[in-house]
Amino acid sequence: MLVLILGIVVFLGIHSVRIVAPQWRLDKIAAWGETKWKGFYSLISFLGLALIIWGYVLARPYSLFIYEPPVWLKHITLLLMLFSFISLMISNFRPGKLKPILKHPMLIAIKIWALAHLMANGDLASLVLFLSFLAWAVVDRISIKRQERAGLMRTVIVPGPVSNDIMAIVAGVVLYALFVWKLHAWLIGVSPL
Repeated sequence: MLVLILGIVVFLGIHSVRIVAPQWRLDKIAAWGETKWKGFYSLISFLGLALIIWGYVLARPYSLFIYEPPVWLKHITLLLMLFSFISLMISNFRPGKLKPILKHPMLIAIKIWALAHLMANGDLASLVLFLSFLAWAVVDRISIKRQERAGLMRTVIVPGPVSNDIMAIVAGVVLYALFVWKLHAWLIGVSPL
């Protein structure tokens, strides 16, 4: 469990710099340049993600079961994950009409992903992992709102054509289908079905 927790701290830690030290982040970007900052950020993120995956694989077989979710919750998880993948793709595609409405589709995708997995997994390792990400996404969204009100950041997304939404939705559905079909079992070691 220690490796999992360390991974969560490293991964969410680097992703929390904008929350806890926004000026330090801006100073580093100014001093290092955006490319060097992104390289450092990516390296730390990858290290954290690798530790999370390794720690989860190590912890899950020996993790205490806190609750056993009913089967119907697992079906709801599958449905919620479809919306999570669509929101994830909306965040990665050029804006259409949906991105300005959602404002922060990546955070929405993370919240849905974490909540859905909490509904399907009752072991301690899963609770630690998914509750951490859910709490982080909520705190990050609150932080963004506060920074916007204080004038420290501004989120303006100019709407684009609906075709961008259609491409994002199709990509989300395809990625979802691939994860349900094989990718989840291949990457995570557990079939979602």
